[in-house]
Amino acid sequence: MKRTAAISALCALLFATAFAGGGASRPAPAADDSLSSLRLYTEAVKQRTIRGDSAHARELLEAAVARDSLFAPAYYELASNGHYAAPDEAVELARRAYRLDTANLWYLRLYGQTLLAAERYREALPLFRSLRERDPKNPDNYRILAALYEEDSQPFAAIITLDSAEMRFGRIPLLGRMKRRLLIATNQHGRAVEEARALADEFPYEAEHRTVLADLYALTGKDSLALESYRAAMRIDSTDLGTLTSLYNYHNSKHDYRAMLATLRRIFEQPRMPLSSKIDRFEALTSDINFYREHYFALNDLAGLLSILYPTDKRVVELYAKHLVASGELDRALAHYKLHTADTPPEESYYRAIIDIESYKQRPDSVRLYVRRALEHFPDRAEFHLAGGNIHYYTKQYDEAVRAYRESLRYADGDSLRSVIWGQIGDVRHRQAEEAATPAKRRSYTRASFDAYRRALRYDPDNILVLNNEAYFRSLEEGSDLEAALRMAERVAELAPNNPTYMDTRAWILFRLGRLQEARALQRQAVALDGQKSLELLVHYGDILQALGERFMAETYWKKALEKGYDAAEIERRLQQPRVAPPAAE
Repeated sequence: MKRTAAISALCALLFATAFAGGGASRPAPAADDSLSSLRLYTEAVKQRTIRGDSAHARELLEAAVARDSLFAPAYYELASNGHYAAPDEAVELARRAYRLDTANLWYLRLYGQTLLAAERYREALPLFRSLRERDPKNPDNYRILAALYEEDSQPFAAIITLDSAEMRFGRIPLLGRMKRRLLIATNQHGRAVEEARALADEFPYEAEHRTVLADLYALTGKDSLALESYRAAMRIDSTDLGTLTSLYNYHNSKHDYRAMLATLRRIFEQPRMPLSSKIDRFEALTSDINFYREHYFALNDLAGLLSILYPTDKRVVELYAKHLVASGELDRALAHYKLHTADTPPEESYYRAIIDIESYKQRPDSVRLYVRRALEHFPDRAEFHLAGGNIHYYTKQYDEAVRAYRESLRYADGDSLRSVIWGQIGDVRHRQAEEAATPAKRRSYTRASFDAYRRALRYDPDNILVLNNEAYFRSLEEGSDLEAALRMAERVAELAPNNPTYMDTRAWILFRLGRLQEARALQRQAVALDGQKSLELLVHYGDILQALGERFMAETYWKKALEKGYDAAEIERRLQQPRVAPPAAE
């Protein structure tokens, strides 16, 4: 007898006993475990569905199976409602429910589903075969069974399963897509085309089926039929994103980039395509510089279209500006950024870009204007205070630059940035020392410069630029500790090997120390790595060669620097120096 029947009979017996009239009183019957489990199960369902208390529901269900280990509904409830996080635990509970009542399709289906969730596909396969036989009117059973056959490397069994589903239910697009994919995987391209053509004929007003047919024609090399099917799909729905994407991929596979980009424009016009996907597609195309150049006008049209469709979206503003910069149209990019400074809320990256471009264009008045505007919106951004200091430095307003840099220290959010700021203060003070009108002022600014560098290195002992600058500037000062300067330069070499500028600093210090052969070898390497671009490196190499008595080669490098624009008076002064005899061999 089934347990449900037993429970009903027991309830009827209790009802009759409770309302029987007259007679002697009888002792209450002992509580049946199955009845207690039923009450616990009912309360658990109530706790979960009405009160949303899954934890209490689980406790009640566990109590139910503890009282009656054969109470299948409790196992089913535990397995089916996420009471157990581990998939294998859910499988075991569903298995127990099914074993207790193998005639129950719900239990069988849940057992199969938990096996799928646990990725135990081979165990699920016979269950879904049984489920299809016992519940043949459910197309989902055929779909899952076909997928399991495919997972088990039985594609032909999967195709047969889908064929039987089609004979029973007619054409179902989802199952049809599965079958076409399997036919293609098993190289049954002709049959896949037939299936797609039949589906397109059966649903003549659905663009998707024409597109599938076009894709299969393209796969089998029938380009004319493919294009005709794409056109048929477009006539049904010219905005269908699936059709447009397939057509885009077709033109791409044929290297017909003009048609591909024209199709992409139509895709970009569709609001259903997420903006992030459009941006990703555009950036992928423009990552190839040769493709960018060859198809600039079409890509420019795409960038402009995005700018029109999403005029205030930050991602598009940045994309369009980067496109203009990559195209060499800095003034248009600048105008574009300036236009968007009116956006609300204000975007600091736009101000940052404007300041960078105006600085590159060497327009200090405009830089100063936009630094001031940026600080009105973002007064606590250290980088805008730094930008203000930089423009003062560029226009030789040195004390104003130092004030701006010191102000930026209030907003610096880390020791690394503080080190950079103090390094810039040191550079300003060094420039003031170079331009000082009197020896006293020069000494004062020099002390201030080295003091700023020391502060910078306290915050970041490995600030490469500060280490290099201090080492070089110390090598220029009479009576300075050149060995200490050399240690700094050697630390820079460890942090940034093969950098020509830093190698020049170390070579120059070696030169000042009188270690001429070492200086020449290192400076020759620096000039070679630099490709003779830096005039300072050429002049320094000439100076080292002059000290070694190699006057002809020294003049050669000095004159190269002069040809490239080095100060003529400085070169002339060097040319007027007397020749130096080569040092005696050790």
